[in-house]
Amino acid sequence: MKFTPIKPKKVSTQIAEQIRTSVLAGEFNPGEKLPPERELAEMFGVSRPSVREALNILASSGLVETYQGGGTVVRSLVDSSAGMPLSELIRIDGDRALDVIEVRKGMESWTAWYAAMRALPEDIRRLEVVIEGMAKNLEELKHSEDFDAHFHMLVARATHNVVWSHMMQSIFDAMQEFQRDVWRAVYLTEDDQKLLFNHHLRVYEMIRDRNPEGAREAMMDHLTFAQKRCSAYVSMRGNDRAEQG
Repeated sequence: MKFTPIKPKKVSTQIAEQIRTSVLAGEFNPGEKLPPERELAEMFGVSRPSVREALNILASSGLVETYQGGGTVVRSLVDSSAGMPLSELIRIDGDRALDVIEVRKGMESWTAWYAAMRALPEDIRRLEVVIEGMAKNLEELKHSEDFDAHFHMLVARATHNVVWSHMMQSIFDAMQEFQRDVWRAVYLTEDDQKLLFNHHLRVYEMIRDRNPEGAREAMMDHLTFAQKRCSAYVSMRGNDRAEQG
């Protein structure tokens, strides 16, 4: 048998490996800042130059991005800087938003399925908090667009699959402006708000009750409804632009 010499790992390499493991475990979301250099140095019990070198290792691999004076941010695993950003395509052509929703139907129905299989008690509690917030907004006749987006991201996180989470975050970032406009244009009545709340409540209950098929069907029903409303909004916006032209 042939052995090879054991080489001690540099401190910065060990730090980079631990941070990488945390990111890939979903402990940091795309766009989320890592703790400041000084705080990381204290957590690891090392010098700041060692932390700085570790962050440079991670940045060179594309896992994080460091900004002068702005900290270090986790990058999306599915981010691509090539070509026109999806958000810009959606802004220019509303039909592309409908394409994204079609993709979401396939993706999110299965994220709900996996979430029902894998969600931990703390995942269930996070979803419950969002449902409680939506219920309170419903009572006070307030919109829940922020809760809505957060709910879908929490479902993705409950799969404990970091690729699902990063893909969903990228899609939601691209759709943010469009979704806000849809909320304010077509979800106008109290009945609309109640219907949306009941959709999310059903998804939550299926995940809580460990019913993967029920969760998948509930999410598909919700996104099919959302697809119809978004289609109506795109048509309405197209008519407005035609009249202005």
